[in-house]
Amino acid sequence: MSDLITRLVRNRMALFGLVLLALLLLVALSAPLFATHPAGFNLAQRLMPPSSSRLFGTDRMGSDIFTNVVFGARATLLIAIVTVGSAVLIGVPIGLVAGYYNNWISDALMRIADIALAVPQIILAIAITQTLGPSIQSVVLALSLTYWPFWTRLVYAETRSIRNEIFIESAVALGASPWRVMILHILPAIASSIVVRTSIGVGATIMAAATLGFLGLGAPPPTPEWGRMIAESRDYLPEAWWYPLAPGIAIFLTVLGFYLFGDGLRDILDPRTRRPL
Repeated sequence: MSDLITRLVRNRMALFGLVLLALLLLVALSAPLFATHPAGFNLAQRLMPPSSSRLFGTDRMGSDIFTNVVFGARATLLIAIVTVGSAVLIGVPIGLVAGYYNNWISDALMRIADIALAVPQIILAIAITQTLGPSIQSVVLALSLTYWPFWTRLVYAETRSIRNEIFIESAVALGASPWRVMILHILPAIASSIVVRTSIGVGATIMAAATLGFLGLGAPPPTPEWGRMIAESRDYLPEAWWYPLAPGIAIFLTVLGFYLFGDGLRDILDPRTRRPL
């Protein structure tokens, strides 16, 4: 653990990404403390430009944009964490089973995953959310059902690559059951790849969720949502240039943090690329 922390501190890219994510988590958990104005509408103050009292101005309903962005971090993190967690719980076991066995069940599972990967994920997510109606639950369900094949394909490939290694064959020779081999021997060996893919996948999920919100398929009002905030600003550009600025920066920094952290983790955890201390 100390070796991992040392490598993380020395990897500036991963450390910068981790700092961005830590700040995002802090803002999301302490949103009422960071909010400069109470949430709500005030039509008398609609479309006010940034000022010392309104850091990012106000929107079309007179709401403080900075406050909405801060509270929007909660919805964004909730969607991303639940979506990726669900995709991991679905995709990893399927990939383990398909990679360990070599029979028609394995082939059938991978063909299902390949079919799911053949359809553009955002298109399929739009179709699902359009059918279910705009809500956080619809976004989570749609993205979870479209993202699990990525983890399945990764785990399948990693499992196939080490299935015939000596330590796996030794465990089988000692009488270990297939489930014991998969959970106690194969899964720990490929955990670093799963962790890296998960970190990067969260960033991609946030982009997809923002896209759905931009199309009006995300969290409905009055729940603050970054993608919908940008969509609402279109009718007031370029005069109200500040309207999409804050949510756009929030999306950019959040996705950047997850991608930098995930890319840095790959260098730290991969013995082929990491440098000696």
